[in-house]
Amino acid sequence: MSAEYSIITLHLIGALIAGGAIGFERSLHGHPAGFRTHALVCLASSLLMLVALYEWMWMPGMPPGSVRTDPTRMAQGIMTGIGFLGAGVIFKEGLSIRGLTTAASIWITAGIGILMGIGFYFPAIVGTILAIGILTLFQLIEDRVPMQSYAQYHVSFDRNNVMPEEEVKNILSNYGFTIANTSYRITQAGLFEYRMDIRTTNPGSTSALAEELRALETVREFRISTTGN
Repeated sequence: MSAEYSIITLHLIGALIAGGAIGFERSLHGHPAGFRTHALVCLASSLLMLVALYEWMWMPGMPPGSVRTDPTRMAQGIMTGIGFLGAGVIFKEGLSIRGLTTAASIWITAGIGILMGIGFYFPAIVGTILAIGILTLFQLIEDRVPMQSYAQYHVSFDRNNVMPEEEVKNILSNYGFTIANTSYRITQAGLFEYRMDIRTTNPGSTSALAEELRALETVREFRISTTGN
């Protein structure tokens, strides 16, 4: 039995590493579903597959290959319902998408509950420990690694006194921003507006940029909307 427990632990840690690696790459590039979200989803999927793979371990008196029932249908129904609950905690605020990690934690909590309910305690306990580790330790890693963050940048000028685009880009560059794309428009108030998607690895520079824009008399309006998860 100890050998089986070692294999189960290996399955779960492998899922955590794989999901965490993919999520880490997403976090580095500023995407909402990042490090912790991917790790939780991959770990939850591994936990639920263990229910089917080791069915003989949690059904008393049933040797391998003798199980003829399909209790995993109940688990499928539970996880489908939990999916709706998870969707309810995800919301979009401007460019920010929040609640993804919370939704993933609800999903893995349901998976752990299923394992506890059928008496498959070992992977449920290991999964609980790993999930708590993801939500705490991975957050510390995210806070210490420079991640890209995105913002939507709008700045407007009088139509007869427009700052040259090159100068607008130089101001952004001075504060460590790079530009993903640029568009232009005339607002309903008759102002000429630059619209840019910008990114940086230092979110604190946003406030310094806002201070400079506030001091420029040629700037009529501006908005910097940051993203988040």
